[in-house]
Amino acid sequence: MAKVKSAALWGVAIIGIAALTTWVFQRSIGMWIFERAVERNVARDPLATLPDGLHVGLCGTGSPLPARERAASCTVVIAGKTMVVVDAGEGAARNIAQMGLPNGRIKALFLTHFHSDHIDGMGPMMLLRWTASGNKAPLPVHGPAGVEGVVAGFNAAYVLDNGYRTAHHGAEITPPAAAGAVAMPFDIPAAPAVVYEADGLRVTAFPVDHRPVQPSVGYRFDYKGRSVVISGDTGPSKSLEAASKGADLLVHEALQPKMVKALAARLDEAGRKQTAQIMRDILDYHASPAQAADVAKAAGVKMLVLSHVVPSMPSSYLNVAFLDGAEEHFDGPIIVGEDGQYFSLPAGSRAIERGNWF
Repeated sequence: MAKVKSAALWGVAIIGIAALTTWVFQRSIGMWIFERAVERNVARDPLATLPDGLHVGLCGTGSPLPARERAASCTVVIAGKTMVVVDAGEGAARNIAQMGLPNGRIKALFLTHFHSDHIDGMGPMMLLRWTASGNKAPLPVHGPAGVEGVVAGFNAAYVLDNGYRTAHHGAEITPPAAAGAVAMPFDIPAAPAVVYEADGLRVTAFPVDHRPVQPSVGYRFDYKGRSVVISGDTGPSKSLEAASKGADLLVHEALQPKMVKALAARLDEAGRKQTAQIMRDILDYHASPAQAADVAKAAGVKMLVLSHVVPSMPSSYLNVAFLDGAEEHFDGPIIVGEDGQYFSLPAGSRAIERGNWF
């Protein structure tokens, strides 16, 4: 018994000494931990380890509804060593950086439409691409007619900030000619049409049904025999189904009607009538998980990833309720997307590998 007490006292003493040492040397220990974290994160480069092929990263799977776990709409597409982005909602550039991907490597941004949650992260994306890249020209922003006004607005909003940074860091680090963005408009196609082709990557735009929001498009990306389709915001859409034929991966928006209706009812009870009506309004221009699964089946894609998740799922435990039987509509895998996830489609293969860059 005495030995047990002695051992216990020694254990308490050791814990106490360790705690005291940690407190006394907190500044030095904290700096050591910080330096190790910086060393690890700065050296991180997921692009260097990717095989040649087509790769998709979810940099924003949310919507205008605030959610701690989801940034607004953003999808990274990497073809070989070429990195482009579809939509730039709030938090997009932050997530791209946290995924270990350099914003400075973004070669182009493609906008599906001009709802706020698809464009309100453009400012930080423009800034981070400019200040950390060595790029000599602004960020090209491709989109249907109207993209000119969006780009002009962001450029105007950032003109003073750009000037401050060049004055502080110098024109070699922050060259004025590379600041901001440049609009690359295209006519909204009646049928799928190629809007970008470089470095083996072909990008095809096609109209989707997001009425009354017009223009509104989705994009298909083809590279070395692999293909990915990103729907943008849409209700059930035959044009999306046609453009997705034979694609490997379909990233489709999804809204769960039962959950949104329940949310609207609680908002009504709480006296938040205006927000409740908005919840009811959004039901008619988005697709349910089951409808997205129907598109995936009809198009013959290999995997369906749901993004622009409404309402946001704070836990994967809720995914089954969110899907609500969508699995019965499509034989392939259905993934409820989360920020940081990626999907790798190596060239010369039929595989789709999954992982997380967070």
